[in-house]
Amino acid sequence: MIKIKSMLPVQPRAEWPALRPAFLSATLLLGLFLITGCADLSSSDPEPPEHRAPVTVSFWNPFGGGEGEFVERIIRDYNASQPEVFVKQLRLESNEYYARLRTALSFGKGPDVAVIHADRLSPFIKAKQITPLDDLATQAGFQFSGIREQNLRAVSYEGQYYALPLDTHFHMLYYNKTILAKAGVLSPDGQPLLEGNTPEGFIRLLRQIAERVPGVQPMAVNTPYFQESFLDLYYQAGGELLSRDGKRAAINNKQSLAVLTFYQRLFDEGLSDLGDNTPWDSFDKGQAGLWFGGVWEAGHHLDNKAQDIGMLPLPPVFGSNGQWGSSHTLVIPAYVNGAQREAAMDFMKYFSEVGGMIWGEAGHVPANLMIEQSRTYRALPYREQFIQARDQVKPAPQTDKYAALFTAMSEELQHIVRNRIQPEAGLQQLEERLNEILTN
Repeated sequence: MIKIKSMLPVQPRAEWPALRPAFLSATLLLGLFLITGCADLSSSDPEPPEHRAPVTVSFWNPFGGGEGEFVERIIRDYNASQPEVFVKQLRLESNEYYARLRTALSFGKGPDVAVIHADRLSPFIKAKQITPLDDLATQAGFQFSGIREQNLRAVSYEGQYYALPLDTHFHMLYYNKTILAKAGVLSPDGQPLLEGNTPEGFIRLLRQIAERVPGVQPMAVNTPYFQESFLDLYYQAGGELLSRDGKRAAINNKQSLAVLTFYQRLFDEGLSDLGDNTPWDSFDKGQAGLWFGGVWEAGHHLDNKAQDIGMLPLPPVFGSNGQWGSSHTLVIPAYVNGAQREAAMDFMKYFSEVGGMIWGEAGHVPANLMIEQSRTYRALPYREQFIQARDQVKPAPQTDKYAALFTAMSEELQHIVRNRIQPEAGLQQLEERLNEILTN
């Protein structure tokens, strides 16, 4: 899923160690669930007294800030569209979302519908904690053939679909046209004057901004979620996370060294502020010229009338257009049954087929082909560029341990940049930690 009210990143980060129920009494287990598996429902959508639907569906998600506003519209519209089902949401902080979801699913008590990123599905499926959707989809009149094939591959296991893909999300280059114009690096057609797609050319552009527009960061870097910023350029450089057989880490190499050195140069030269803990907010306030931001921020930044913002696919600074990305999906926990399960599937169908347009307005590229290919969606600002960038997203490696690997990368890369660790030593430590996860 680093929290602000105006914009929240997508990726949840929290990872808890596995619980050990054998050593806990039933009473303690219950208490643990009440503490970690439940949350204050004050942020949920209460069911109005005049609308008592026969079935109430609990929807857990980590969508806050700008994203949350669009989710609320989808839920509100669905509830108004029919009288049989009422959806109420529980919105959890993204850094605690997966910890609470795992606990809830382990106890068999929690949401009826939940968000899970496609690259985190496998452990839930193997633990038999979420239900296959093929029969439910047929019963509800939903056709998976209406979903983009690349998204479907990530949710298909042993010939069945275990999740409904909603989108693909990734980063774009956001830029403040006013700042770039003052620096003389904005073209007549309103785009950054990039001096060739090389690290040196990009740094020269940032230096011009620093010299000509004092008081702003030339580029805000997402140090709170630095692993995403790192992977964007690492994938551009042709890097891989794992060996071909998936058994060993492959990240300690010349590509990762070059990317880390590049970012450390930005911090050392004052072209980016290492101490900025809310870089997305700095950019939003006009305090930074450039920003590698998520498409999920588009609805927020483009609606900000105080700034003149433009967007481009990430420039191929390290030689290619490959980049990090992920996908939100909707799942139904295995403990949900009967009318509750059918109602949950009906809401998921609506989210994809109708709410997908609203979700596209938020910035995500819808996985539903009918919406993604529609004139209405394509007419939204920069969506053709979004689709161009989406097609360059590098899928996460196929491993049940991806969530643990991603968390380890987050922590180790943060350690390297925050503590000014020499890249060679930091990468050695990162590789050892990733290999430990893969071998255990």
